[in-house]
Amino acid sequence: MEYHDKEYCLEVWGDFACFTRPELKVERVSYDVITPSAARAIFEAIFWKPAIHWQVTRIEVLNPIRWFNIKRNEVGKTMSPSSDGLIIEENRQQRSSMILRNVRYRIFARQEFIPVKDRPTEEQRKYAKDENPGKYNAMFERRASKGQCFNQPYLGCREFSCNFCLVEPTAYNDGIDETRDLGLMLYDMDFQEGDTYGEKPATALFYRVQMNHGVIIVPPKESEEVLR
Repeated sequence: MEYHDKEYCLEVWGDFACFTRPELKVERVSYDVITPSAARAIFEAIFWKPAIHWQVTRIEVLNPIRWFNIKRNEVGKTMSPSSDGLIIEENRQQRSSMILRNVRYRIFARQEFIPVKDRPTEEQRKYAKDENPGKYNAMFERRASKGQCFNQPYLGCREFSCNFCLVEPTAYNDGIDETRDLGLMLYDMDFQEGDTYGEKPATALFYRVQMNHGVIIVPPKESEEVLR
C-alpha cells in the first residue's frame, strides 16, 4: 500500500514564551517568534515514536509580537549525587529575561515515516515488522483531538507551558498584518548518527526567517536554506 506523509496543524497559545537566542548566554533573550525546534517539540510532546519524524513546514503568527522583561533568582550551580547539599543563598544569581507575552501560533508539520534502513540504532530497527504508518496517523489524531500528551507542551522554556488544539489544515491563512526580515534563527540541533542520548557534540543549524503577513515558511532540514 502506498503511503504519503500527512500534514497536521496545531493551534498553540500561552501567556508567556521564551525561545532563547543561543548567542546570548548570560541573559535570556527570546527570538521574535517560535523556532522550528520548539514547534517540533510540541508535536513530539503529544506523540512520538522511533519510526516517525516531525517536519515543521509552516508557522502562522496569530497574535502581535509583544515583549515583557522579568528578573528572576536562579541557582548558578548544579548539585551532584555525591555532594552534601547546596546552599542556595551562596549560589543565588539574579538574571534578567526578555520574553514574549500573550503568544498564539498555528503550526503545520508533516508526520514523516522513517524507513527501517534509515533508523540509527538496532533497537529501533528490531520493532519494525508490525509497523503501520497509517496507525501512527490515527494515534496522533486521537491524542491531539482529546488534548492528550506524554508531557505538557511548552513554549521554549518548560516553565512556560502552553495550550493546544488540533485544527483541520483545510486551507492556509495569513497571520498578523506584518512583513519583515527576522534575521538568522536557530533551526534545530543536528545530533550525530547513532547518538541517542546526546553524548556526542551536536551541530547547530540556522536559517534566515522571512515573515510575510504573519506567515513563516520553514524549509526542509536538507534544504540549502538551512545553514550548517
